[in-house]
Amino acid sequence: MADIDVKQLTGRIDTVLDILVAGDYQSAIRNLEILKAELQQLETAGQDGLSGQPKTPWEV
Repeated sequence: MADIDVKQLTGRIDTVLDILVAGDYQSAIRNLEILKAELQQLETAGQDGLSGQPKTPWEV
């Protein structure tokens, strides 16, 4: 699996938690699905990882 930026990952998880606390469950679910897809893509891409990946839009 490619290197994962732990700070970025924890920040994104914190964002989802903030969205959940605010009560916007649909947005939180969509953001988790985006994160899941990106992590799966990292696993299949091997060492290419985050460096070549464009940022995905996050819903707030």
